[in-house]
Amino acid sequence: MAQAKIQAKMNEAGKGGKFSRSMSMADRSGRLLEQLDQLEIRVETLRETATAMEQEKESLLEMIQSIRNSQEMRSISDGEREELALTADRLLGRTLTVEVSVETIRNPQQEEALRNATSLIDEIVAKVLDNLDVARKRLMALHAACVTEAPPVPIDQKFQSIVISCALEDQKKIKRRLETLIRNMDNAGKTIRIMDQQKVDDSNSANGK
Repeated sequence: MAQAKIQAKMNEAGKGGKFSRSMSMADRSGRLLEQLDQLEIRVETLRETATAMEQEKESLLEMIQSIRNSQEMRSISDGEREELALTADRLLGRTLTVEVSVETIRNPQQEEALRNATSLIDEIVAKVLDNLDVARKRLMALHAACVTEAPPVPIDQKFQSIVISCALEDQKKIKRRLETLIRNMDNAGKTIRIMDQQKVDDSNSANGK
């Protein structure tokens, strides 16, 4: 009787084992590879989302600063200007509390190329106050080296060779930085021209013209 029960259990185990065989190494490897492929998609999506957040932060800071320094802010009463400036400063502070960082993986050549590109841009920015128009033209030549379509201005060939050696993500960041600098210079130029015209108008009014 006991022997019959033992035999019955062995038969059941044998039947169960037929359908619950352990996964082969190839099947297990394939399943793990599929999971990693899915995770890779999520990792790239994470980096793209973080990069978009970085760009949004840059855009917000630029727009707030643009309003802070706009001609419209100079054409309102002192009380209103002070109130709006405080609001702008508050928004700047809150924007700066957001920390987003996406590190770019670079080889030594790409590291060197990024340093050289940054150095060239910084050199021009340092001389903006000396001659705004000259600095803008030089930045336009650098920007022309970063675009694929035929630019309307001469290309800085030296800068182009440097940018090509940079990592793809760095190339995009360099282009965005140049675009931001050029916009800021355009806005500064408009402000200067408006202020110069106001001086002329005030002088004419004082002279009765």
